[in-house]
Amino acid sequence: MFGFSRSVGYLAVVAALMVLSACGSKPLNHAPVEDRASVPSKVEITPPPAPVKQPPGFENAGKAGYYTVKPKDTLIGIGLEAGQSHKDIARWNNLENPNRIEVGQVLRVTPPVAGTPVAPVAASNDSGVAVAKPVATSAATATAIAPGAAAKPASAPASGTTAGATTTSAPVAAATGSTATASTEEDLGWIWPSSGPVLAGFDEAKNKGLDIGGAAGDSVVAASDGKVVYAGAGLRGYGNLIILKHNNTYLTAYAHNQTLLVKEDQSVKKGQKIAEMGNSDADRVKLHFEVRRQGKPVDPAKYLPAR
Repeated sequence: MFGFSRSVGYLAVVAALMVLSACGSKPLNHAPVEDRASVPSKVEITPPPAPVKQPPGFENAGKAGYYTVKPKDTLIGIGLEAGQSHKDIARWNNLENPNRIEVGQVLRVTPPVAGTPVAPVAASNDSGVAVAKPVATSAATATAIAPGAAAKPASAPASGTTAGATTTSAPVAAATGSTATASTEEDLGWIWPSSGPVLAGFDEAKNKGLDIGGAAGDSVVAASDGKVVYAGAGLRGYGNLIILKHNNTYLTAYAHNQTLLVKEDQSVKKGQKIAEMGNSDADRVKLHFEVRRQGKPVDPAKYLPAR
C-alpha cells in the first residue's frame, strides 16, 4: 500500500515535469511591440491667419495727389485742405456715401489725368465739362499749335523771314499764353467780404485767416466771382460755413454765420450777399474769412485791397 502511493506520487511528479516542459517549448503570444520610430506622430496643422483687410485705396498711400484719412477727418475738411470741392473728391473716388470714410482710407484729391483709371464719374470744372488739372505747359501747347495746323502743308517762309525765325516764334507765343493763364488764375479782383474791423490777423499755426468783427445780421459778401462748393455746418470749429471755389487755384471760406443765403453748386458774383454774420461755433459775433491757395491757407490781407 505504501509502495503504491509512492509510485502514484512519482508518476504525478513526472507528469507535472512533462507539462512544464511542454509549456516551456511553446512560444508565448506576447502583444506585438510597436516601433514608434516608424509611426509618424500626429501633426497639428495651424490654419493660416485670415488676411488683414486693407482700407480702400491703400495701394496709393504716399503718392502725390492722394490723401490718407486720419481720425476725425470729414470729406468737407479734406476738400478745404486740398483746395477741392468735397463733391469732386467723392466722384473721383466713387464714394457711394460721402459721409462714410474710414481711417487709413486713401483718397484721390487732385483731378485725374486723362487716361488714368479712376472712378467711373470723371472730374469736372465749374462748367461741368470733364477736364484734367491745368499744367503750366498745357496752355503753351494750345497756343503754339492751332487746331488743324498739323494737317496743313508747310508753306515757304515770307520774304525776309528765315526758317529759323519761324521756328522760334512758337515758344514765344507759348510763353505769352502761359503767362496769361497764370495771370487769370491769380488776378481775381478781390474785395473785402465784410466792412467790419479786423479782430485777429492771419497766423498759419493759430488762425488760418482773418477774424472780422461786426453785428449779428451784418452782410457777408463773396470776395470774388465763384461757385458754392459747400454750405452747411458739417465742419467742426467753423459753424455755419460757406466755401466758394473761384478757379483751380483759389477757394475762400466764410465761417460762423448766422444765416446762409446760398446753396451748393450755385454761382455767385463778387460783392453778392451770401450770408449774414453771426456767432455759430464762436465765442462772439464775427466772420472768419480764409483764402486757400491750392488748399494751403494764405494771408487774406495780401490779396485784399487796402482800406
